[in-house]
Amino acid sequence: MNQPARPPARILATPAAQEWIERLTASHGPLMFHQSGGCCDGSAPMCFVRGEFRVGGQDVLLGHIAEDTPVWIGARQFEYWRHTQITIDVVPGRGSGMSLEAPEGVRFVTRSRVFSDEEAAMLAATGDPASGADWSAE
Repeated sequence: MNQPARPPARILATPAAQEWIERLTASHGPLMFHQSGGCCDGSAPMCFVRGEFRVGGQDVLLGHIAEDTPVWIGARQFEYWRHTQITIDVVPGRGSGMSLEAPEGVRFVTRSRVFSDEEAAMLAATGDPASGADWSAE
Protein backbone atom coordinates (compact mmCIF):
# COMPACT_ATOMS: atom_id res chain seq x y z
CA MET A 1 0.00 0.00 0.00
CA ASN A 2 1.54 3.31 -1.09
CA GLN A 3 1.57 6.12 1.42
CA PRO A 4 1.09 9.64 0.09
CA ALA A 5 4.29 11.62 -0.23
CA ARG A 6 5.01 14.03 2.58
CA PRO A 7 5.68 17.64 1.70
CA PRO A 8 9.32 18.66 1.96
CA ALA A 9 10.60 20.53 4.98
CA ARG A 10 10.76 24.29 4.50
CA ILE A 11 13.83 24.50 6.76
CA LEU A 12 16.85 22.22 7.19
CA ALA A 13 20.25 22.44 8.88
CA THR A 14 23.54 20.97 7.77
CA PRO A 15 25.27 18.55 10.14
CA ALA A 16 27.87 21.24 10.91
CA ALA A 17 25.13 23.75 11.81
CA GLN A 18 23.40 21.13 13.96
CA GLU A 19 26.66 20.56 15.87
CA TRP A 20 26.94 24.30 16.57
CA ILE A 21 23.29 24.49 17.61
CA GLU A 22 23.88 21.65 20.06
CA ARG A 23 27.03 23.36 21.38
CA LEU A 24 25.26 26.71 21.82
CA THR A 25 22.24 25.01 23.41
CA ALA A 26 24.53 23.34 25.96
CA SER A 27 25.94 26.78 26.86
CA HIS A 28 22.83 28.96 26.65
CA GLY A 29 19.74 26.74 26.84
CA PRO A 30 17.00 26.39 24.20
CA LEU A 31 17.55 28.47 21.07
CA MET A 32 15.56 29.97 18.24
CA PHE A 33 16.40 31.46 14.85
CA HIS A 34 14.94 34.37 12.97
CA GLN A 35 15.80 34.72 9.31
CA SER A 36 16.80 38.35 8.96
CA GLY A 37 15.22 40.40 6.23
CA GLY A 38 18.32 42.37 5.35
CA CYS A 39 19.07 44.57 8.38
CA CYS A 40 22.38 44.45 10.21
CA ASP A 41 24.00 41.33 8.77
CA GLY A 42 22.39 41.16 5.34
CA SER A 43 19.93 38.33 5.29
CA ALA A 44 21.66 36.04 7.78
CA PRO A 45 19.85 33.63 10.07
CA MET A 46 20.11 35.15 13.54
CA CYS A 47 20.44 32.79 16.52
CA PHE A 48 19.01 33.83 19.90
CA VAL A 49 18.28 32.28 23.26
CA ARG A 50 14.66 31.25 22.92
CA GLY A 51 12.43 34.07 24.03
CA GLU A 52 15.08 36.81 23.72
CA PHE A 53 13.76 37.71 20.28
CA ARG A 54 10.12 38.65 20.34
CA VAL A 55 8.20 36.85 17.60
CA GLY A 56 5.55 39.11 16.11
CA GLY A 57 2.16 38.28 14.69
CA GLN A 58 3.51 38.70 11.16
CA ASP A 59 6.40 36.25 11.64
CA VAL A 60 6.08 32.84 9.97
CA LEU A 61 7.30 29.58 11.52
CA LEU A 62 9.33 27.76 8.87
CA GLY A 63 9.75 24.71 11.10
CA HIS A 64 12.24 23.28 13.56
CA ILE A 65 15.85 22.21 13.12
CA ALA A 66 18.21 20.29 15.41
CA GLU A 67 15.18 18.58 16.93
CA ASP A 68 13.33 21.45 18.61
CA THR A 69 14.90 24.75 17.55
CA PRO A 70 12.24 26.89 15.85
CA VAL A 71 13.12 28.99 12.81
CA TRP A 72 11.04 32.09 12.09
CA ILE A 73 10.98 34.52 9.17
CA GLY A 74 9.15 37.80 8.64
CA ALA A 75 5.97 37.52 6.54
CA ARG A 76 7.23 39.80 3.77
CA GLN A 77 10.51 37.89 3.59
CA PHE A 78 8.56 34.61 3.54
CA GLU A 79 6.62 35.79 0.48
CA TYR A 80 9.92 36.15 -1.40
CA TRP A 81 11.26 32.80 -0.19
CA ARG A 82 8.12 30.65 0.01
CA HIS A 83 9.20 28.81 -3.16
CA THR A 84 12.55 27.76 -1.64
CA GLN A 85 13.78 25.24 0.85
CA ILE A 86 16.12 27.02 3.24
CA THR A 87 19.13 25.31 4.80
CA ILE A 88 21.04 26.85 7.68
CA ASP A 89 24.76 26.18 7.48
CA VAL A 90 27.77 27.45 9.43
CA VAL A 91 31.03 28.86 8.07
CA PRO A 92 34.21 30.30 9.63
CA GLY A 93 34.19 34.05 10.19
CA ARG A 94 32.48 36.67 12.27
CA GLY A 95 28.83 37.41 11.72
CA SER A 96 26.56 39.90 13.40
CA GLY A 97 27.18 40.79 17.03
CA MET A 98 23.50 40.08 17.75
CA SER A 99 23.65 36.39 16.86
CA LEU A 100 24.83 33.95 19.55
CA GLU A 101 27.56 32.33 17.47
CA ALA A 102 29.33 35.64 16.71
CA PRO A 103 31.91 35.42 19.54
CA GLU A 104 32.77 31.83 18.54
CA GLY A 105 34.48 32.74 15.24
CA VAL A 106 31.76 31.20 13.07
CA ARG A 107 28.58 32.49 11.52
CA PHE A 108 25.36 30.92 10.39
CA VAL A 109 24.46 31.40 6.73
CA THR A 110 21.44 30.58 4.62
CA ARG A 111 21.55 28.38 1.56
CA SER A 112 18.47 27.66 -0.51
CA ARG A 113 17.10 25.70 -3.41
CA VAL A 114 13.88 26.16 -5.37
CA PHE A 115 11.18 23.57 -4.68
CA SER A 116 10.22 21.38 -7.63
CA ASP A 117 6.72 21.86 -9.07
CA GLU A 118 5.59 18.68 -7.29
CA GLU A 119 7.02 19.84 -3.95
CA ALA A 120 5.45 23.29 -4.36
CA ALA A 121 2.06 21.68 -5.05
CA MET A 122 2.35 19.51 -1.92
CA LEU A 123 3.23 22.55 0.20
CA ALA A 124 0.37 24.57 -1.29
CA ALA A 125 -2.04 21.74 -0.42
CA THR A 126 -0.96 21.86 3.24
CA GLY A 127 -1.65 25.59 3.52
CA ASP A 128 0.52 28.32 4.95
CA PRO A 129 2.74 27.66 7.97
CA ALA A 130 1.78 28.94 11.41
CA SER A 131 2.39 32.58 12.17
CA GLY A 132 3.38 34.34 15.36
CA ALA A 133 -0.31 35.23 15.77
CA ASP A 134 -1.09 31.48 15.94
CA TRP A 135 1.78 30.57 18.21
CA SER A 136 2.04 31.04 21.94
CA ALA A 137 4.45 28.24 22.90
CA GLU A 138 7.62 30.01 21.81
